[in-house]
Amino acid sequence: MKPFFAAIALALATSAFSAERPNILWVSSEDNGPELGCFGDTYATSPHIDALAAKGMRYTNAISTAPVCAPARTTIISGMYPVATGSQHMRSRAKMPTGLKMFPQYLQDLGYYCTNNSKEDYNLIKPGQVWDESSNQAHWRDRSANTPFFAVFNHTISHESQIRNRIPANARIHDPADAPIPAYHPDTPESRDNWAQYYDRIAMMDARVGNNLRELAEDDLDEDTIIVYFGDHGSGMPRSKRWTYNSGLHVPLIVYFPEKWKHLAPKDYEAGGASDRPVGFVDLAPTMLSLAGIEPPSWMQGHAFAGAFQTEAPDYAYGFRGRMDERYDLCRAVRGRRYHYIRNYNPHRIYGQFVAYMFQTPTTRIWKELYDAGELTEAQSRFWETKPVEELYDLWEDPDEVHNLAEAPEHQATLKEMRQAQQDWAREIHDLGFLHEWEVAHRAGDAPPYLLTQMPELYDFDRVFAAAELGTSQDATRLAEIAALLDRNDSGERYWGALGLLTLGESGVGFGAAYLRRALADESPVVQIVAAEALGRFGNESDTEAALEVLGRYINPKTHGTILAITALNAVDYMDERAAPLRDQIAALPKDYDKNGPYRSNGSMGNMSSKILADLE
Repeated sequence: MKPFFAAIALALATSAFSAERPNILWVSSEDNGPELGCFGDTYATSPHIDALAAKGMRYTNAISTAPVCAPARTTIISGMYPVATGSQHMRSRAKMPTGLKMFPQYLQDLGYYCTNNSKEDYNLIKPGQVWDESSNQAHWRDRSANTPFFAVFNHTISHESQIRNRIPANARIHDPADAPIPAYHPDTPESRDNWAQYYDRIAMMDARVGNNLRELAEDDLDEDTIIVYFGDHGSGMPRSKRWTYNSGLHVPLIVYFPEKWKHLAPKDYEAGGASDRPVGFVDLAPTMLSLAGIEPPSWMQGHAFAGAFQTEAPDYAYGFRGRMDERYDLCRAVRGRRYHYIRNYNPHRIYGQFVAYMFQTPTTRIWKELYDAGELTEAQSRFWETKPVEELYDLWEDPDEVHNLAEAPEHQATLKEMRQAQQDWAREIHDLGFLHEWEVAHRAGDAPPYLLTQMPELYDFDRVFAAAELGTSQDATRLAEIAALLDRNDSGERYWGALGLLTLGESGVGFGAAYLRRALADESPVVQIVAAEALGRFGNESDTEAALEVLGRYINPKTHGTILAITALNAVDYMDERAAPLRDQIAALPKDYDKNGPYRSNGSMGNMSSKILADLE
C-alpha cells in the first residue's frame, strides 16, 4: 500500500474503531532462549514467567528472525525483514524506507501513550518521534488519565555479558554439577559454570518480570491489559547468540489475554495452553497493530497472529545472519514445526570466526583450546570448521542440531521443500544480503537501501541471486560457469564469481587464476578484495604480492571507509603468514573510526587489527 493511501486507511480505521482500546504491556529479556520452567526446562528457576504462561499461552515455535540484538530489534520495530531494508548487519545504520513508520508511531496516531524502558539499538534511523518516552524511567504511570498505553520493559540482566560477570558464591542459585551441557559444548568446569550462571541470570530476570506484573496488578490494570513476554534471541553462550541454529533463533513467547480482550486473542488461544504456529519477530509489529484495530499496511512483511486482522498460520518462519561485529557471514534459515533448514552462502568460513566480544566468555576460549589440542568429539569440533552449503535438522529427534540430514536420502523431499521455501522468501523480499554491504551503500547513495529492492535497474535480484546460488554451490563440475561470472556486467554477479572460486580453494583459484588476476582491477572494491584473498591464499608468489597491494590499499578506513577496511582486514586475516608484509601498516591503523557513520563500528577496527597482529607474532 502506498504511504498516502495507508494514511487514509489509518484515518478511517481510527474513526471507525471503538474509543476503548486494550492496553498492551511488553516485557522482554535479553539473550535467553526458552530455558524456562514453563517450556519444560527442569533446571530453570522462573516462577513468575511460569505463572504468566499458566494463565496465558506459549508459542513453541517462535524465533527472533535474527540471532543477535540490533537486527532482531530492527525487525520488531519495523515489521520488515532487515535483509529487505539493508539493516541486517550488526550495528549498521540505514535509512527507514521513505514514507513508512515504525509501528509505535501508528499506535501514537490512535492516541496510545508509548513508552520504552529502555533499549532501542535499531539499525534503522528513526523516522521522527517513535516513543513518548524512551529511557530507564519510562512507565505507563506517566500517561494522562484514560489514555491507552503500549509499554515496553526490557531486562538486560540475562545478557551475554552477565554470564561472565562473576556472581558471589553466596548468591548462586544453580549448581554447576547439574547444569545441562549441549552435545556441541565440551563438558568442562568453564562450560558448567557459565551455563549455571546463565540460569542464575534467568532467575534474576524472572524476578524483574514479576515486578512488572506486580506493578500492573497494583494499578488494577491486569484485567485491562494484554501482556506479551519474549526473549530477544537465544542464549549468550557461544553457538547460540549470533548463529542461525535453533539455539540462536528460538525464543520464548507468551501472550496473555484477560477476559475483556479475549475476542482479540489468537484463534487457537487456550489459557495455559501452547501453540505450535511458526512465529517470527517480523510478525510482532503487524500483530500489535491488529490488536489496536489497525489493518497492518501491506508493506509490512510479517503476519498478524492475533487481533482483528490475524491471518492463517504460515508454514515457516525465516531467519538470517549477516555481519556480526567485525566478521562477515551470510546465512539464511527456514524454521518449521519440526525441521530446520540452513543455507550457508559463505561456506569457506568457519562457524566460530573470531569475534572479540564472544571470546571474552570462558566457554568460548576453552572450547577453542580443546579443539586446537585435538581433544573434542566430532560434534564439538564442527563449530571450528568450515560450513557445509546446506544443513537440515530434525528438532524433535536432535534438539542440539548435531546431526546434519542434508545428505540423508530419506530426507531429500523435506530438504527440497525447505530449500524452495528459502529461495521463494528471498525472491519475495528481494533480499539485499546478496549484495555486499558496501555495494548496497554505494548503489543506494543518499536514498534508503530499500529503494534497491523496488528498482531492478539498480539491483537485478534474480541475476545476482542466481550467481550466489551457483557461486557458493561448491560444485567443482561447474567451475567454468562459476569463473565466467567474473565476465558479467553486474558487480554483484562478479562478486559471487570471485567468492565461488575462493570457496573451492586451490582447485577453484588454480582454474580461475586468470579471471581473478583481472578482477584485481575490477571497478568494484569488494570484487577486488575477494579476488585478492583468493590469490593471496592460494596463488603463487607474484599473486600474493599483487593481492597485498590491493588489500593494503583498502585496510585504512580514513581513505576508503570502515566497511571496506573491515572487509579487507577479514581477507588479510585468512592469509596468515602471507600477510606479514602488511604488519607495520596494520599496526598504524586507527582502532576505531566513523562511529556515527553508516557502520557503527563498535571497536571492530581495533578488534581486527589486534587479532591479525597477535597471529603474526
